[in-house]
Amino acid sequence: MSTPTSPAAAPPPPLAGGQLILATFAVALATFMVVLDSSIANVAIPTISGNLGVSIDEGTWVITVFAASNAVAVPLTGWLTQRIGQIKLFVGAILLFVLASWLCGLAPSLGILLFARVLQGIVAGPLIPLSQAVLLGSYPREKSSMALSLWAMTAVVGPIAGPALGGWITDSYSWSWIFYINIPIGLFAAFTVWGIYRHRETATRKLPIDTVGLTLLVIWVAALQIMLDKGRDLDWFNSTTIVVLGLVAIVGFAAFFIWEITDAHPVIDLSLFKGRNFTGGTIAISIGYGVFFGNLVLLPQWMQEYLGYRSVDAGLVTAPLGIFAVILAPIIGRIMPRSDARIMATVAFVFFAFCFVLRSHYTVYVDTWTLVLPTLLQGIPMALFFTPLTMIILSGLPPEKIPAAAGLSNFVRIFCGAIGTSIAGTAWNNRTILHHAQLTEVANPYNPTYEQSISGFQSMFGVPASTARAMFGLNVDNQAAMLGLNDVFWASAVIFIMIIPLIWITQRSKSGAGGAAAAGAH
Repeated sequence: MSTPTSPAAAPPPPLAGGQLILATFAVALATFMVVLDSSIANVAIPTISGNLGVSIDEGTWVITVFAASNAVAVPLTGWLTQRIGQIKLFVGAILLFVLASWLCGLAPSLGILLFARVLQGIVAGPLIPLSQAVLLGSYPREKSSMALSLWAMTAVVGPIAGPALGGWITDSYSWSWIFYINIPIGLFAAFTVWGIYRHRETATRKLPIDTVGLTLLVIWVAALQIMLDKGRDLDWFNSTTIVVLGLVAIVGFAAFFIWEITDAHPVIDLSLFKGRNFTGGTIAISIGYGVFFGNLVLLPQWMQEYLGYRSVDAGLVTAPLGIFAVILAPIIGRIMPRSDARIMATVAFVFFAFCFVLRSHYTVYVDTWTLVLPTLLQGIPMALFFTPLTMIILSGLPPEKIPAAAGLSNFVRIFCGAIGTSIAGTAWNNRTILHHAQLTEVANPYNPTYEQSISGFQSMFGVPASTARAMFGLNVDNQAAMLGLNDVFWASAVIFIMIIPLIWITQRSKSGAGGAAAAGAH
């Protein structure tokens, strides 16, 4: 192994030719593997819950605990990189991710599965920011925008392919194979990356670890995530448990904030939020991702629970999201250096809102094409989402701040994805209850329309009145769930429009983020 002994050692030259292509593919596979696991379980939740004997609400923890633990681990990337080395850490994290995936597939109970998912999320923490850094270090500085665009394309395709692939695997084989699939992918990526990059290791040095800050971070993140996951089951703040978790999250965050701004070696460099570009870009991408990912979880659940779709069919409905995203990503990479990233991000948010407005008009009789169309169109703003906002976040930062900035922005974004999943599920449940109450208010023997509906069920299906009333009740359940989901879609559209001003508090970068990012990656 060749490891630089001096932090001032000159960075290795960019890769070229077939080696660059193979390296890009291997790094992209590692990124794809991680982001795939953030969504591949979405359509399998009903199956996993049924096989493990738990409710669907509890099954959703398989998604949220991965995102929360992943988010907590991301800020440690910078410290671990300097202690271990960029390439050793990257390859080691891939191999540990493979091991954790194997444990997920073997899990005989929800508790063991959640433990394995937490482990999987923790070791996945360094992979996303390191994949950016490794990829940027492989390309010439003038092509850094293209490198970021290729990375964004991979990050976009993972959540898109996840539901379709997860549905097909769950229906055709077993839900365990949605985790086993990582084993060959991870092993190939790890050995290829090591073979190409082992002589391009970064300098290492011993730095103190902020154990107090890390402990406080774990405490308030865990308390907040458990509160959001259990709130619906425990009737929110009518429960002592939820009140205690809320207080722990608030006090823990306050203590964490105070400690981090005063510690000499903080686990998270909160001073980055002094920059307008970093603050505006990070908040915009995080809220947008949280809204997007929360809806990505709800849509297949609704299709399976209320429309009768199989797992694979629900996954295929979300798959067209990747068509425009993949086609447009390289184009965005080419035009980005000559464009205003703020305009591109604004167009993305407006287009996201438009797609959610289309979805807010769904009915219980919605056909497959009506489900697919907004998903297909959503690929356009996805291509305009990650790269411009990443450029805004990193623009104007000195090279030595790039790793910390990438780690912190990814932490906030991933954690908002977990929060968005919990909030979207709770909002859907609450709006469904409200609409159900409103619909059943008029379902009584004194309402002629209600009696006509019951008579219609009796004559159409040849069933007694009691069965007809049960069928009517099932229809009300379906209508209430559909109306509740439409409310979530409408609110999502409004949120995307409301956060557009965050983009415009940032300044247009004169030199672009690409150069800084590339320098930081070296």
